[in-house]
Amino acid sequence: MTYYSIFTRILILFLAPFMLLNSGYSQSETSAPPSIGSEEVESKIDSLLELMTLEEKVGQMNQFNGSWDLTGPATGDNATKRELLVSGQVGSMLNVITTEATREAQRLAVEETRLGIPLIFGYDVIHGYKTMFPVPLGEAASWDPGLMERSARIAAIEASASGLHWTFAPMVDIARDARWGRVMEGAGEDPYLGSLAAAARVRGFQGSDLSDARTIAACAKHFAGYGYAEGGRDYNTVDVSTTTLRNVILPPFKAAADAGVATFMNAFNIVDGIPATGNSFLQRDILKGEWDWQGFVVSDWASVAEMITHGVARDESEAAYLAATAGSDMDMEGYCYVPHLVGLVESGEVDEAVVDDAVRRILRVKFQLGLFDDPYRYCDAEREASELLTAEHLAEARIAAARSCVLLKNEGNLLPLNEDMKTIAVIGPLADDKDAPLGNWRAQAETGSAVSLLGGIQAQVGSDVEVRYAKGVDLAIGTRNFALEVQINETDSSGFEEAVAVARGADVVVMALGEDFLQSGEARSRTELDLPGLQLQLLERIQAVNPNIVLVLMNGRPLALTEVEPLVPAMLEGWFGGSEAGNGLADVLFGEVNPSGKLPISFPRSVGQVPMTYARHSTGRPVQTGGLVFWSHYIDESNEPLYPFGFGLSYTRFGYSDLTLDSESFEAGESLRVSVQVTNEGKRSGEEVVQLYIHDMFGSRSRPDKELKGFEKISLEPGETQTVEFEINVEDLAYFTARNQYEAEPGKFEVFVGSSSREEDLLKATFELRD
Repeated sequence: MTYYSIFTRILILFLAPFMLLNSGYSQSETSAPPSIGSEEVESKIDSLLELMTLEEKVGQMNQFNGSWDLTGPATGDNATKRELLVSGQVGSMLNVITTEATREAQRLAVEETRLGIPLIFGYDVIHGYKTMFPVPLGEAASWDPGLMERSARIAAIEASASGLHWTFAPMVDIARDARWGRVMEGAGEDPYLGSLAAAARVRGFQGSDLSDARTIAACAKHFAGYGYAEGGRDYNTVDVSTTTLRNVILPPFKAAADAGVATFMNAFNIVDGIPATGNSFLQRDILKGEWDWQGFVVSDWASVAEMITHGVARDESEAAYLAATAGSDMDMEGYCYVPHLVGLVESGEVDEAVVDDAVRRILRVKFQLGLFDDPYRYCDAEREASELLTAEHLAEARIAAARSCVLLKNEGNLLPLNEDMKTIAVIGPLADDKDAPLGNWRAQAETGSAVSLLGGIQAQVGSDVEVRYAKGVDLAIGTRNFALEVQINETDSSGFEEAVAVARGADVVVMALGEDFLQSGEARSRTELDLPGLQLQLLERIQAVNPNIVLVLMNGRPLALTEVEPLVPAMLEGWFGGSEAGNGLADVLFGEVNPSGKLPISFPRSVGQVPMTYARHSTGRPVQTGGLVFWSHYIDESNEPLYPFGFGLSYTRFGYSDLTLDSESFEAGESLRVSVQVTNEGKRSGEEVVQLYIHDMFGSRSRPDKELKGFEKISLEPGETQTVEFEINVEDLAYFTARNQYEAEPGKFEVFVGSSSREEDLLKATFELRD
C-alpha cells in the first residue's frame, strides 16, 4: 500500500467516519447507519464524490459477472476483470456466492483500491435460495401476500447468510400470454394482485431495515413492458398503448417503489421503438421524476450493449451515452460504461452531473445496506453453516406448496382421497421426479433435493395402503442443460404397458403430468400449451383401464387442457412447488389441507386464444345479434377460458348472497361500503378468497369489463356465515384517463363480488360517483 493510499484513507475516515477500512472489524462493533435520505448520509456521499476521480465514479456504475475462483489466479478475461476490481473500477459483482468468495472479492475492493469503496453482490434469488418455494406464479395462486412476504424473508435470510446483498427480484411484469416462458416469475395477469405481490416480496426481502445483515436489497424488474413481448417470444418487440402502459404495466412497479424497493432493473425490449435501457421517458420522466424514486437502476445482462443490435446505437460509446443519459445507472455485463463513459464526459457529450447522480444513487444503497459500516457484515461463515435449508424454512415451504395448489376439478368428490383406499397407483414422468419441483431459476438448490409427489404420498399413507408406482414415459431425454433447449421425448412409449398394469385394479390413480422445469423460464417460450411429449397418450391409456384418476399438474405457466379435462374426474394444479412440493401436494390430496388457491392467470382452451385476460374490453360488438356472424368471436372456439382468473374449488362449497351497498352514490372525500354474505354450505372447514371487481361503465377511455379491486381470504366452519365488507373510495376508481392523468371520472359503475372473475360466479350491483 502506498503512502498516498494511506493518506487518502485517513482523509476519508476524517470526512466520512462511517467507512470501514479494516478487515478485522466485527459486526457487533458496528452502530446502525443513519437513515437513508438523511442530511448526514447525503453529506457523506457528497464528501466521497469530491474525493473520487471520474474513472472511479464510472467504476461504481460497472457490474460484471464474477463467477470465477476469486481465491485463485485469474486468467484471460477474468484477469482483466480482476485488474478493474483492484483499480476501483467495479461497483458491483453478480454470481459471487458463499461467504469465502464474497469476503475475498470485498477484500480486494476495500483493501486494495485507493478509496476502499465496498462492493454490492447480486444474485438471482427468485423463489428461494437454498430452500425453494413455489415458483412466483404458483405462489401468487395462494392470494396470500403474507405468505409471499414470508417466503421472500426466508430467501433473504439464506442469501444474506451466503454473503449476498442484493437479489434481482421480484419480477413484477404483468403477463397475459402463456407462451412467454417468464410468466412463471411473476404474479400473473392482474395489476392489482400483481401490485400486492410486488410490495409483499419487497417487504420480505428488505425487511424494515436494510442494514440488518439478514436482509437483502430487492430489485423490481423488468422496467417496463417485458411481459408484453409479441408472440410471447422472449426478448421480442413490445408495442403497447398509453392506457396499457399506465393502467396495466406500471402499477406493480409503482407499488414496489412505494414499498421502498432499493433498485430497479430495466428490460431487454423496446417500448415505443426505444430500448428500455435507453428509454428516458421510463427511467427519467416516470421513475425518477413523477415517482421521485431515489434508488438506482441496473441494466439487464448486456442490455446496454444490445442497443447496438436493436439498431439505435452505432457502437458501444453511443450505447453508453444513450443508457447513461436515459437513467440506467449501472451497466450489467455490458462493458460499455468503463471503456467509454469517461471520454464522453471529458468531451462534453455527457454532463458529469449525470454520472454523479448515478453514483450517488448507488452509494446511497450501499449505505442503506450498512456496507460502509462493515463491508464484511454479510461474510459470516457461522450463519452460512446454520441458516440454510433449516427445518423451519422447510416447514414454511411445505405450507406454501399446499396453499399454492388450485383445485380445478373434483367430480364425485374424488378428492380428498378416502382413508379406506387400499391401493393407490402413482404414475407419470413427474411422479417421482425430485428435481422438477424445484423449477427454473432455482438459485443454490441442490439438484434432486425436492420431495417428490410419490415421496409425499408414501409418507402420508399408513402401512395398510399399497402404493404402486410406474413412470410410464420419460418427459425429457438427454442431459438437461440450462443453456440449451430441453429435448422432449416424442417417440419412446416403452413404459406404457408397465403403467397400465400398475393402474389396473387400483382404487385410485394419481398421475403427475406437466412440463419439464426447463420448459418454463427465461428463453423458454412455447408455441403450444398442451401437455408436451407423449403424456396425453399415456393418460388416454391409463383412463381406458382405470378412469378413477386424480391428475396433478406440475408446470410454470397456464396449459391448454381442453383435451385433458374430459379424461379425469379430478385435477389439481400444483405448479413447480419447491423443496417440499410432494409433501404439500400430499397434504392437499389427503385432506390435511383444504385447497384454497385461486388462479392468478387464466387458463386458455386453446393456444389460439392467447394473449387473454378476464379484464378485456367489450369492443363495439361484444355479442351475437340476429344470429349473424359479425361479432367479436372465434368461429372454432369459445371466447372464454377453460379456467378463468380467480377460479379455484374447495373440498367444501361456499354460497354468496345479499350483496349490499350502503349508498347508491358517493363523491370525493367519501367512501362506499360493500358487503356480502358468504356461507360454508359444505361439511368441511375451508378458506375462500372473496373477490371484488369494478366496471367503470362510461369513461373517457374504454374501460375493461371488470377489474379486480379487492379481495379477502376468510376461513369458515361448516354452516358458518360471515359478512365480508369492502370499502370503495375514489382512488379505487382512478385510472390514467384521456386527459393523461390519474383520476376518477364521475359516472356509473358496476360492482361484482364472488368466487372468481367468471360471470356466473359473481353477484352484481351498481352505484354512481357524483361530480
